[in-house]
Amino acid sequence: MMKKIIFLFLFIISCVKAELQGGVFSEEIPEAKVLEIKNYIKGKGYNQDIAIFINFRIPSGKYRYFIYDLKNNKVLQKAIVAHGSGSVVRNSEALKFSNTEGSYQSSLGKYEILGSYIGKFGKSYRLNGLDTTNSNAMQRAIVLHSLGCVPDKESHIPACLSLGCPMLSTNALLQTAKYLDTSEKPVILYAFY
Repeated sequence: MMKKIIFLFLFIISCVKAELQGGVFSEEIPEAKVLEIKNYIKGKGYNQDIAIFINFRIPSGKYRYFIYDLKNNKVLQKAIVAHGSGSVVRNSEALKFSNTEGSYQSSLGKYEILGSYIGKFGKSYRLNGLDTTNSNAMQRAIVLHSLGCVPDKESHIPACLSLGCPMLSTNALLQTAKYLDTSEKPVILYAFY
């Protein structure tokens, strides 16, 4: 009888662990971050259905950019996203962040994704920083764009570096554009570490 109880207990634990690993609230997007964004956008003029999360704790060669369905609590798109060259800490996997012009560092915080335009990187989306940690995004020309050096697939090799912009692969930006271009209200992007 005791063996059956122990077996049942271990089985339940393994199922819960498997569910957590396969579910949305994992290392990728902590539940607290999703709840923070849901509370932030509530009653405001932002898209209430989706948000974009960038988890800079995840290495740059791995998926760390997520379009998230806020209504059904599921990831709609995963992609690799580059960070700023100035965010690199020599001989470390840690990153540093700044809101300062010329730092070439990525900035943390909530952004409002504004309209698209065609620039030197092709189609790009303007980002309006909503926090003190990213309030200079417009002045710094921090935009969501793509570049050919960012891979589509995960690997152990770090992604190329940007000048501070969140930079996707060409295919990932095309996929993201389907969500952004059909949204009647601005989508929130939340970069955290």
